[in-house]
Amino acid sequence: MQKVKPKKALGQHFLTDKSVAERIASTLDMYKGVPVLEVGPGMGVLTEYLIDGGHDVTVVEIDKESVDYLNENFPELKGRIVDGDFLQMDLSVLMGGRKFCVIGNYPYNISSQIFFKVLDYKDSIPCCSGMLQKEVAERLAAGPGSKVYGILSVLLQAWYDVEYLFTVDEHVFNPPPKVKSGVIRCTRNSVTSLGCDERLFKTVVKTSFGQRRKTLRNSLRGLLPPSVAVDEDPVWAMRPEQLGVDRFVELTKKIAAMRDGSMCR
Repeated sequence: MQKVKPKKALGQHFLTDKSVAERIASTLDMYKGVPVLEVGPGMGVLTEYLIDGGHDVTVVEIDKESVDYLNENFPELKGRIVDGDFLQMDLSVLMGGRKFCVIGNYPYNISSQIFFKVLDYKDSIPCCSGMLQKEVAERLAAGPGSKVYGILSVLLQAWYDVEYLFTVDEHVFNPPPKVKSGVIRCTRNSVTSLGCDERLFKTVVKTSFGQRRKTLRNSLRGLLPPSVAVDEDPVWAMRPEQLGVDRFVELTKKIAAMRDGSMCR
């Protein structure tokens, strides 16, 4: 079968450098024995090294042409090539309720959505690694004080230790993207509970960064009852990029208490 033609609509940039693919596959070396779900395998350049590394691999591919290519060239994946949209799948059903790792050369246009999806299954995914647009990879790994630190940085780092591993140049892809790529690894930390209302935590983080140039006093005003005034805590004069995960957790507890106190009056 002929090679698959990259499709712009799917954000496909096929990796052509096998040494890079091997390095990406090696990010899961410490998880031998844990099933692996690869997102968007394309023509299987990464898949090949995952299989050679002894991993139990399942792949999800939305491109029918790529699915046909994989079925023809990877007979060892028979029954484990899933044709469909990763973002729409119930991963617990797909992986049979087992813990599993996620890896991929992620399409640029949905890479952030993929990591939001991983967060939905954080108790089942001990590690998620792979390649995405360098700017997005840097954002996920950024700490407080960085200009690229944002919503997904906080939400992901609440549950995972995020490492930026290495940069990949444009010329090792077909077609070459207009930007560099970055490889990261997210390893599940020991946190089992944030100790606050997790739904409110997400709302506080998203609302804060939605108006990141404003102080928290102004950006979060809408989350508080009109009758409640903020206290003298200096956190209210800060901007979201100044707060780490722990500070956002404390802020969430504070807002919850202020809301509850208002309801009790």
